Amino acid sequence: MQYIFAAGRLKLRHLQCFLAVSQTKSVQRAADSLSITQPAVSKTLSELESILGFRLFERGRHGAALTEEGLAFAPYAQTCLVTLREGITMLRERGMAIPAKVAIGILPTVAAVLLPVAIKTFRETSSTTSVRILTGANRELLELLKSGEADFIVGRLAEPEAMMGLSFEHLYREPLAVVVRADHPLTREERLSPAALSAYPLVVPPLGTLIRQSAESVITAFGLKPEIVRFETVSVSMGRALALQNEAVWFVPSSAVEEDVARGVLESLQMPFAGTDEPIGLIRRNDVGLNPVTAKLIDCVRNTGLERERLRTQ
Repeated sequence: MQYIFAAGRLKLRHLQCFLAVSQTKSVQRAADSLSITQPAVSKTLSELESILGFRLFERGRHGAALTEEGLAFAPYAQTCLVTLREGITMLRERGMAIPAKVAIGILPTVAAVLLPVAIKTFRETSSTTSVRILTGANRELLELLKSGEADFIVGRLAEPEAMMGLSFEHLYREPLAVVVRADHPLTREERLSPAALSAYPLVVPPLGTLIRQSAESVITAFGLKPEIVRFETVSVSMGRALALQNEAVWFVPSSAVEEDVARGVLESLQMPFAGTDEPIGLIRRNDVGLNPVTAKLIDCVRNTGLERERLRTQ
């Protein structure tokens, strides 16, 4: 009986604060993300712990860490918020005045080649649906998916522990490219040498990303040390600007630059690319069902990705 009473006292703000602190591992950062004060977050957490009868966080100089009870409670709190969002979406699909919304997380290097075609097809039958596009590094997209901020994501297959509770549907393989501007001095090299390459700044994705690992394997296979890297960015627009306006050598997924290469704006360098292809696919949560609108957008993205793979391998 006391648990029924406790559930009746539980509010949405309690779950939002709990999840924000568990994800940021900091009361202050959680307050910033929720646009409220730190004391308000602390008070809300204390209320939640009082309602549940358990201490959920250990607070210290290094932040807030989930207790054993907090770890056990976290997936249920997360599922609760995701289910609420699903319910709101369902009502919108029944003809309410507020348009339906779908949130997709996608790698910035992939977005430009998949989404324009997929969304054009999607809007032929879902013209009133609002599509929110979230971009970021693969690990950031996985967090958006797990928190319910994204309904599904298009990303790379991550390590097993990061994929727990998630499903991956392969669409195509993404090779790495190394490009420079068309009039770069390296394009005049008959045979590219490590010494020639090391004379110019390299642009690679940030540490901790899967594509960075591929870039470093190419750099190492070419006889150079990864430490020569000068610029790190996940931004396609910034990488492109550094390559076009400087003499930088850009390591980037090939889809992000294929149009520039086809138009002769950028030129690919011949490097040891063996084993650098990365699987790109649809990633979803196993514990969340699909509403018809989200399922339709997934179908459109799937068909676009599979067609891309067909054209690449034919």
